Amino acid sequence: MSRKIRMGMVGGGRGAFIGTVHRMAAAIDNEIELVCGAFSSDPQKSKDSGKDWYVDEDRSYGSYQEMFDAEKAREDGMDFVCIATPNHMHFPVAKAALEAGINVMSDKPATFNSAEARDLRELVNSSGLLYGLTHNYTGYPLVKEARHIVASGGIGKVRKIVVEYPQGWLATNLEADDQKQAAWRTDPARAGSSCCMGDIGTHAENLAEYITGEEIDELACEFTSFVDGRVLEDDGNCLVRYKSGAKGILYASQISVDEENGLAIRVHGETGGLYWRQDDPNTLIRAYADRYREVIRPGGNYADRLSPAAAAACRIPAGHPEGYLEAFAVLYRNYANTLRKRLNGEEPNEIDLDFPTIDDGVRGMAFIDACVESAKNNAAWTKLED
Repeated sequence: MSRKIRMGMVGGGRGAFIGTVHRMAAAIDNEIELVCGAFSSDPQKSKDSGKDWYVDEDRSYGSYQEMFDAEKAREDGMDFVCIATPNHMHFPVAKAALEAGINVMSDKPATFNSAEARDLRELVNSSGLLYGLTHNYTGYPLVKEARHIVASGGIGKVRKIVVEYPQGWLATNLEADDQKQAAWRTDPARAGSSCCMGDIGTHAENLAEYITGEEIDELACEFTSFVDGRVLEDDGNCLVRYKSGAKGILYASQISVDEENGLAIRVHGETGGLYWRQDDPNTLIRAYADRYREVIRPGGNYADRLSPAAAAACRIPAGHPEGYLEAFAVLYRNYANTLRKRLNGEEPNEIDLDFPTIDDGVRGMAFIDACVESAKNNAAWTKLED
């Protein structure tokens, strides 16, 4: 197939943060082109948004259902749809796309609640179509290197996982001024049962499970809404028990003044450990029980020393930072490679298939549910229901 993969988009119109990120990330490797969209529930705003991105006017639709009906009838219709809406729309859009025979790449969390996530998993599995979920921090080269080190026994049996994601942007009542990003994230009708844990705590949960291969068995979680009048939590703290017997601490906060996007993880094993921070993504610290710690860096100069998955995620020579957009783009590149091979009747390889799937989405929703239930019961230990 000698053409780009054709992408449609639902949501992400003018003024949307994450839609712009999806479009930039999808374009970085020149494998994907945006051909259509239902960019807003307001048909005129959808048309205007399409003009901004040079989408043909007749392919800027007034609704996602109109788009799916029109695109599946075209010979040059979209190959997949990117869902970049608030949480409450993830499931109905994904369901409609899959029923129309259209592959899906969705922003996280996968759905509004766990029941929807499980229904969506059944639909994905029965359809045979491709579903990806943008837990984008798994796209960093050194996150993949950390995963390889743990999987190859490089730190021994995992004992302790400490993961955090502090932000400070919701330290004041931004939603009272109808700030768009704050308004929907703090609204239970659009965000779901959780604000902070649903928005960024799921990234911490997913990163920990991706790097270590450990799955959460149960947790004890407390929620706090520090800002007066805020219905959903803006701070959450968890003790975690993993199925293997490893222990963990996970916290997420959106009221930690002056914090930006401080996602960080420490993994301690029997013979060593790992430390990585999102705001310094080109540095992975590897600790040993019997010698000095090691600093691991990504980039072309080190490609022969990195695992194949980490090396494949590097694009530029060492010393040139690869950051948030590039990591996001790794997910899109792997997804596009997998989709291209499927369309060609070929088998994708292990690196192609290295992107979050509906199973990660179900785990994420189970994590949110357990946090909410535990917090309602004074941080009682609560099992994840998969």
